[in-house]
Amino acid sequence: MRFRAVWLSVLLLGLVPRLQAQDRVACQVPLPSVERIEAVRAYIRQSWDVLTRSHRDLLAAVQDPKIEHEPGTPWPLYIAATEDSVAVWHRLQQELPDSVLQQIVLRVLPEDPVAHLDEIHPHGLLYLPEPYVVPGGRFNEMYGWDSYFIVVGLLRDGRVDLAKAMTDNHLYQVRHYGKVLNANRTYYLTRSQPPFLSAMVLAVYAHTQDRDWLAAAVPLIERYYAYWTTPPHLAGETGLSRYYDLGEGPAPEVVAGERDAQGRTHYDRVREYYRMHEVTAYDESLYYVAEADSLTPLFYKGDRSMRESGFDPSNRFGPFSVDIIHYAPVGLNALLYRMETDLARIHEILGDTAAAAAWRARAEARRERVDRYLWDSERGLYFDYNFRTGRRSDYVFATTFYPLWVGMASPEQAARVAANLYLLEAPGGLLTSTHISGSQWDAPYGWAPLYLIAVEGLRRYGYDEAADRLTAKFVSMIVEDFERTGVILEKYDVVQRRSDVALRYGYTSNEIGFGWTNAVFAELLAQMD
Repeated sequence: MRFRAVWLSVLLLGLVPRLQAQDRVACQVPLPSVERIEAVRAYIRQSWDVLTRSHRDLLAAVQDPKIEHEPGTPWPLYIAATEDSVAVWHRLQQELPDSVLQQIVLRVLPEDPVAHLDEIHPHGLLYLPEPYVVPGGRFNEMYGWDSYFIVVGLLRDGRVDLAKAMTDNHLYQVRHYGKVLNANRTYYLTRSQPPFLSAMVLAVYAHTQDRDWLAAAVPLIERYYAYWTTPPHLAGETGLSRYYDLGEGPAPEVVAGERDAQGRTHYDRVREYYRMHEVTAYDESLYYVAEADSLTPLFYKGDRSMRESGFDPSNRFGPFSVDIIHYAPVGLNALLYRMETDLARIHEILGDTAAAAAWRARAEARRERVDRYLWDSERGLYFDYNFRTGRRSDYVFATTFYPLWVGMASPEQAARVAANLYLLEAPGGLLTSTHISGSQWDAPYGWAPLYLIAVEGLRRYGYDEAADRLTAKFVSMIVEDFERTGVILEKYDVVQRRSDVALRYGYTSNEIGFGWTNAVFAELLAQMD
């Protein structure tokens, strides 16, 4: 075990010769037997129902392990000021017994809930009209980017109605809140998550062929696109976009729900880090006042914005990624390119060729900016760009595959990225980054959504052998760990090929469920057929 740990550290520091590293990570792993895979597939098919929340499950849905709740008091259910609260309550009365309704109190949000977030107390669930699938464990609500992968899995398993219902809920959020929310809790009202809405809509449309539904979705997708392409989500003068939470101060769910065994919050551990380490990745004084041992308002802005990215703590944008507010990230801008090309395709389906051409022009302009700011021709990888310093990052991260997934890479760029796969490939598949930081979105951990994006990106450009190899590593790791634990989990140590994790920052648990892992397992297997 000690030798393996030492080898990992050396490899991740880039000190092992390239050919040796390639030989180690490119080894073939056979797929498990049909019988072993089917045991996992049966668990996944059952999990969709276990993880589904509808009005009938409202009492389970309103409960939130991330926030303190006074025992014996009703759980709040909030609805938008633009919604018909009387009609909502009438619908709930028809579907729920009085014994349940007595444990829930319906509250109407302010007209501008982001501006009046301090007035919303206690925090609670946001009403959604349709059933949805939650990730699992402490994540007992519908999440933004998790939902795309869950929808893919539902469609793969023939659950078209539930996939459409989830997509309708996302459109409902845009209609009433101006964006797809991080998740449907009041403390998430200030931010979104990586934008997969147009991809969700087209995935569902491919199964329903409902042109009227598709047409109705267009203005909402375009409204959500505007959220990402207007201030404060613009990345300086680059013409690209950034993550930027609209709230201020500590994130409530972090203060209440991200405590370690000693009772310290994530923010307590961050202050300890600043006290004990010299930070060179960014100007530490922007985020920490050493004399007062306190985090600055800008730290909390960066921390919240990191959470909008979906990639909770890593060192990708410096320690704890709080400098994210000064970057144009690869993943976000690739997803916006996808949204632009998706909207072009939707307008073509609906017969509006002029609108389609306009969206394709936007996509081409973004591709050119990504090439200018985010593509490193010397290293053959895509990196995030710091528009404050005018420098491109050198932090190797799995989002380098996003441009392949959305089709914005040239064949030559795709070949360079594919040739560098060895930097991130591991015995269990794909590392999130090449850095060990003690955070869950760094090495040695791997995450299901990044597998799907990398594998589909490689396949898009004809690198099927590498895609098959990554798939076999991922599938076999999940099967082996499932046989040990009896469950599917949120994240995996892809060097040890196990779900055992040892985290220092953020929330330290590994949640059972787990929505997007279930979905990616099923989808990657289907693509091997």
